[in-house]
Amino acid sequence: MKIEHLLRGMNVLFFSAIILVADQATKLMVKARFKLGDPVSVIGDFFQLTYIENPGMAFGIQLGSPMFFTIFASIASIIIFVYLYRIRHEKFLSRFALAIILGGALGNLIDRFAYGRVVDFLDFGFGDTRWPIFNIADSSVTVGMVLLLSIVFFEKEAETQAPAVSVALPSDDHNEPTESKPIPRSKD
Repeated sequence: MKIEHLLRGMNVLFFSAIILVADQATKLMVKARFKLGDPVSVIGDFFQLTYIENPGMAFGIQLGSPMFFTIFASIASIIIFVYLYRIRHEKFLSRFALAIILGGALGNLIDRFAYGRVVDFLDFGFGDTRWPIFNIADSSVTVGMVLLLSIVFFEKEAETQAPAVSVALPSDDHNEPTESKPIPRSKD
């Protein structure tokens, strides 16, 4: 089997690579230029760059040890990659959603292996009311999940609302009326 045939449909990994590079480049820049915990105003109080190191999940969620998150992210990344390969001939939007999730998962996984924690720096809010600090990888995982859930929801919605199409079948006797049988719509 030729390598071109095996890689056909895997071009969405380009988006994973873009997210991974952007995520790691911004994190390296933040680590080099910002002091841990000191906010730097970008748009007043609303948007700041605040360098923190997060041992938990996205948005500071703590459910277990840092090793648990490293193992979980490693397994999840492998599963997403394998699934992307298995659906490489499916619709682009589903593959794109998984690819950006993979890019984000790999971005945070690199941090876990390199630092034992994830570098976060995007800080939004007003005064003391702030969204948990996050990064590009967290954003891509979130956007990918919302996109994937939307695809699943709208496909299910379309399937339940699609009426059956009736087709008139010719009869053997030209004097008898034709019979109409419903046939299911295809998923395409």
